[in-house]
Amino acid sequence: MTGIVSYASYVPRYRIKVEDIAAQWGFDATVIKKGLFVQEKSVPAPDQDTITMSVEAARRAVFGGGIDPETIQAVYVGSESHPYAVKPTGTTVAEAIGATPDAHCADFEFACKAGSEAMFVTLNMVEAQQMSYALAIGADTSQGAPGDALEYTASAGAAAFIMGKEQPVAECLETYSHMSDTPDFWRREHEFYPQHAGRFTGEPAYFKHVLNCANFIMKKTGLQASDFGYAVFHQPNGKFPLRAGKKLGFTEDQLKQGLLCPYIGNTYSGSSPLGLAAVLDVAKPGDLILMVSYGSGAGSDGFVWRVTKDIEKMRKKILYTWDQIHGEKFYLDYGQYAKFRGKIRSNAS
Repeated sequence: MTGIVSYASYVPRYRIKVEDIAAQWGFDATVIKKGLFVQEKSVPAPDQDTITMSVEAARRAVFGGGIDPETIQAVYVGSESHPYAVKPTGTTVAEAIGATPDAHCADFEFACKAGSEAMFVTLNMVEAQQMSYALAIGADTSQGAPGDALEYTASAGAAAFIMGKEQPVAECLETYSHMSDTPDFWRREHEFYPQHAGRFTGEPAYFKHVLNCANFIMKKTGLQASDFGYAVFHQPNGKFPLRAGKKLGFTEDQLKQGLLCPYIGNTYSGSSPLGLAAVLDVAKPGDLILMVSYGSGAGSDGFVWRVTKDIEKMRKKILYTWDQIHGEKFYLDYGQYAKFRGKIRSNAS
C-alpha cells in the first residue's frame, strides 16, 4: 500500500499575540480572540521564507525516515508565498537536501491547498510506480494587510511528507477532490497583500467545499465519523474546522490534536499538512485519519490515512509538532513584527 514513509514539521519560534495586533489598531482583543478562536500566531524571522522552512522540514523528514535523499525522485513544494515570481522553489530545496539531480521538481499554487496538491500528486506518482520516493511540502509565510482581519491569523510553518511503498507509517486508503470557481480570496500580480470577500469566505466557499469533500470521501470508503480516530481540516481560524467537524459528526476529541490554529495561526499551505503531522505524532497503529484541505478559488483535497505499526520506530527520531508549538518562543511587539514582515514599505518599494 502506498503512503507516507516519513514526515516532519517546522514551526518558527517567533510569535505575536492577538492583543498586540489589536492594540495597534484600537480593537478589542477579547472580541477578536473569541471571534477567531486564535490566541497568537507564528512569525518567520527576517531571514526565513518558504524555501528555508521547506528545507528544514524536508531535512527532518529525510533524517526521521532514514531515507537516502538521492532516492527521492520528485520534489514538489506547495505555497502561495514562493519567494520568486520566476524561479522555482523546488530546485533549491532538492539541491539543499541532496536529492538526485534527475528528480522531477515543480512548484504548486492553489491558495491554501497547494500543500495537499503536492501530496496528492506525489502519492499518485508512487502508486503508479513512476518513482520509489517522492517528497511533498506545504509551506507558507503568509501575509495580511495592516489592520485587515487576516493580520490576526496569517502565519508561517511547513510540513514535509515523503511518499513511498516500503514500510509506510500511514497508508492512504482513498483520495477525493472537490472544486468550483468560487472567488473568495485572491491576489493579483504585483499586489503585496491578498484581498478577500469577508463573510463570503464561509458558507459558499470554505464550508461548501470542505463538507462536500469530506462527505464524498466517507461515502466512497463506506466510513462514518465514528470510525476515525482523528480528523484534520484546513484552519483559516480556530472556529471553522470545529464547526465543519461538528457538522460531519466528529467530536472535539477527534479534532483537538490536529487543531493548531489557535496557537500558531493559519499557516496557509502548511495548515492541514501540519495538522496531519501533529496527529501522526500520537496516533496508534490502526487509527484512521481523515484530512481535508481547503484552498480559495476554490477547492478541497481529501485523504483517508491508516496508521501502521512502523510509526512507532520513526517517532524516536522526530521533533513533535506540539513540542515546537509550546517549546521555546520569542514574542514580538507590533513594531518588531512589522519590521520582520516588511510591512514598513517606501513608495519606491
